[in-house]
Amino acid sequence: MAYWQWGDPDAHHELLCVHGLTRQGRDFDTLAQAFCDAADHPVKVVCPDVVGRGQSDWLKDPQGYQIPTYVGDMLVLLEQLQPRTLDWLGTSMGGLIGLGVAGQPELPAYAQVRRLVLNDVGPTIEWQALRRIGQYLGKVPVFESEQQAADALWAIASSFGPHTPAQWLALTRPQIKPLADGSGRFTLRYDPALAEPFKAVTEASAAQGQAALWQAYDRICAETLLVRGAQSDLLSVQTAQAMTQRGPCARLVEFAGVGHAPTFIAPDQIQAVLSFLLR
Repeated sequence: MAYWQWGDPDAHHELLCVHGLTRQGRDFDTLAQAFCDAADHPVKVVCPDVVGRGQSDWLKDPQGYQIPTYVGDMLVLLEQLQPRTLDWLGTSMGGLIGLGVAGQPELPAYAQVRRLVLNDVGPTIEWQALRRIGQYLGKVPVFESEQQAADALWAIASSFGPHTPAQWLALTRPQIKPLADGSGRFTLRYDPALAEPFKAVTEASAAQGQAALWQAYDRICAETLLVRGAQSDLLSVQTAQAMTQRGPCARLVEFAGVGHAPTFIAPDQIQAVLSFLLR
């Protein structure tokens, strides 16, 4: 599993940023730099490429592309990093992984989350959002240029909210890789087999999984910030409100004009995270 590291490599205060389903760790470049610049003490930011994405290896058995595998991988990573103070920011899938880690009892000190940021995700995920994601997951097209890739990805990710063309191209470049045939064309940096376990999810099995996630959420002791895109189709208003009233009683921040999910490129989104993590 590859990861990207920012800040002081010897710092004892670490922020782990974990990306969404088909994304990769470079999504957090802007936030990571802002966090390092704003901190008044040495900090380190670690942004892993979850297995099957980015620079990380692909699994031989695609059935491993599920949250329990990712939680185990992160615990191994944390054992290697040995932070003394651990904060976690997870977008969508990365938030579910964080929920799985922070909701485990009796973890070693290096894996105990102090402050947790859940970005547009909670224990209950709206079924229509899962169906929407399933329409494009595993379909890995070929692009003639970086710009064509950026345009195609924007067509399915415009819910991320307003971005300048330069900002979106910067988010796109780490998301694609040149084809091995030397043609100069590009494809996406994730294993299409991610779709296999996803396709097996039914509305009934999703409901069963949500019950387990609520149990984990209710065990969380970390101070928690819940970030929501006001137009999100994945995290409902009802689920977000419930998360403010049970378990860690998350503080809720919503951003207008954004769906699933905020990218922490906009200054107000960055400031909301920094004020929570560094106050």
